[in-house]
Amino acid sequence: MDFQGTLFEAPAVAALGFEGTARRPLTRGAWVDVCRSWLPDADDVFATLVRDVPWRAERRQMYDREVDVPRLLHTYGAGDPLPHPVLGRARGALSAHYLPELGEPFVTAGCCYYRDGRDSVAWHGDTIGRGKSQDTMVAIVSLGDPRRLMLRPRLGGSSISIEMGHGDLVVMGGSCQRTWEHAVPKVAHAGPRISVQFRPFNVA
Repeated sequence: MDFQGTLFEAPAVAALGFEGTARRPLTRGAWVDVCRSWLPDADDVFATLVRDVPWRAERRQMYDREVDVPRLLHTYGAGDPLPHPVLGRARGALSAHYLPELGEPFVTAGCCYYRDGRDSVAWHGDTIGRGKSQDTMVAIVSLGDPRRLMLRPRLGGSSISIEMGHGDLVVMGGSCQRTWEHAVPKVAHAGPRISVQFRPFNVA
């Protein structure tokens, strides 16, 4: 692991607050919120996740052959203890802040470990479950080396790029999962990164 953490952690007064959140409206009722340096103790959370999450490799069928999924995975279901107490606080803060819009709490935490620039995720929307037909939210906390989150409208049009840095929060909301797609493309050089995705019940 060659990720170098921050020399100075973000101020505690700004941690888990939403005052610096910037919302970007997209088309067809979709939107994206971005809050920089949102997660406190990001260095310790990152190191703990690398060490303690029971990461697994998966293989998936693609056309006529089975291929490796280019990242390691683990999902914490509703009621599962999370591997770091800060993540529990983060999920609670997200649930409280977005409850007026979302109408329900975030309950699951999907984790993806991008080991280097060769690990990626292809274009997709989180449309397994209610995200296929209903507005919902997916809140992403990024830890480790910066990577680009790309988004593009499903019906065609220009894509946008959001660089996700260490401790940053990105929330995709409204119709984003069914009217837009997102991806984390491969890059020539990158250190390790972990993505933690908080979702409501029956959104995947």
